[in-house]
Amino acid sequence: MKRTSKAAIRRTVQLILAVALLGPLVSACTRGGERSGIVVTTNILGDLTKAVVGDSVPVTVLMRPGTDPHSFAISARQAAEIERAALVVHNGLGLEEGVARHVRAAEGAGVPAIAVAEKVDPIRYASDESVGQPDPHFWTDPARVRLAVEAISAEVLATVNGIDSAVVQANTRRYLGEIAQLDRWMTDRFASIPTERRQLVTDHHVFGYLAQRFGFRVIGAVLPSGTTLASPSASDLDGLATAIRAAGVNAIFADSAAPGRLSRVLAEHTGLQVRVIALHTESLTGPGEGAATYLEMARANTEAIARGLTGQPT
Repeated sequence: MKRTSKAAIRRTVQLILAVALLGPLVSACTRGGERSGIVVTTNILGDLTKAVVGDSVPVTVLMRPGTDPHSFAISARQAAEIERAALVVHNGLGLEEGVARHVRAAEGAGVPAIAVAEKVDPIRYASDESVGQPDPHFWTDPARVRLAVEAISAEVLATVNGIDSAVVQANTRRYLGEIAQLDRWMTDRFASIPTERRQLVTDHHVFGYLAQRFGFRVIGAVLPSGTTLASPSASDLDGLATAIRAAGVNAIFADSAAPGRLSRVLAEHTGLQVRVIALHTESLTGPGEGAATYLEMARANTEAIARGLTGQPT
């Protein structure tokens, strides 16, 4: 009986020692070893991130093409992917309203994350329901996109273990050159619009950065907010219709991924010949649908705005 008792004690001591030795290894594995790949919330940021890292690390984009970033939600499996990521790239500043809590939870568990919009010298909304709040829609200004790419690249190099830094740096230089080329083209294309016609009415406040950079005046938005989850009152629409008539606006720009019924109602309410023109403002499209990459989206939107405001067919 005594020998059995001593054997049991020995086994217990051995088990305690094993746990003590393995515990730190298991903890380290949980903290870093099982984390791999980059998870990105929006498809615009996904495109920027893929341009930077290339094939050197897997990139998972949560938001599907043609989806509204303000309202999209994720599955339990996708939430788990965020928690296992080596890096989470998200827009921040309130854009991904349905995903933000998952990102915060992952950060609380020690997952590295970068809120890209906070790194690009954000501006604030100047009117309507969102006045004074930071504007998350930085990608309409290619100069801000350049800052975003630089921030993503630096964060990847600093946090993702085993990354090929030479590949990331080369990809970053190449892509920044493409953005600079886009910037010059957009500047030239918008210069063809007479100053008095550089007036924007959109379905919600999404072009503040573009307006500031290229000298446009934002007359108003159908949804008087920086989010598509807002709703206008009858007096909001009446006020905007009056402003459109006073300014002589000839086009309203609405996101191609969202129903444009309110925009069409507003256009009719003005009593003028006002066109509703679709843009790709907050989401990329699938391949072959006009805005499958950030560069393609920016060019398509620039062309549509320039043609729309000068009365040309779009």
